[in-house]
Amino acid sequence: MIPLRLVIDTNLVVSAALKPEGLQRTVLLLAMTKPARWYVSAEILSEYATVLRRPELKIRRGLCQQLLQLIKNHTHAITPSRVPQVTSDPDDNIFVACADAARADYLVTGNQRHFPKFWKNTKSISSSEFLRSLRHTWSGERQYLS
Repeated sequence: MIPLRLVIDTNLVVSAALKPEGLQRTVLLLAMTKPARWYVSAEILSEYATVLRRPELKIRRGLCQQLLQLIKNHTHAITPSRVPQVTSDPDDNIFVACADAARADYLVTGNQRHFPKFWKNTKSISSSEFLRSLRHTWSGERQYLS
């Protein structure tokens, strides 16, 4: 089975920490499970850590550390050679750069309006759209294998 290449925006990681029963937590768990491959850069890991530690989010220190360690253990580090300037929020360009370097299939985000709908082969997609696309793909594979 071909790996599904993903880049995940910070807002999904934060939502997963704040809502254990939410779709975002499901996306993170799937991203850490084969055949998915979750790609990060050093800049993305730094942003995850900075945002998760914001006092106003009230994420317990232990949960923050656990989540960051889990992410480090289950992601694939990549070093983009360039950072394209294509998002409406310049801070989000690091995610497009990572997606470009990883040749990601999806950039999963809660802020789709900040990203181009497509960047080369990468599609910007919400959590719910991502989960729907997986259901569609998996049901198609089951039909093919039957």
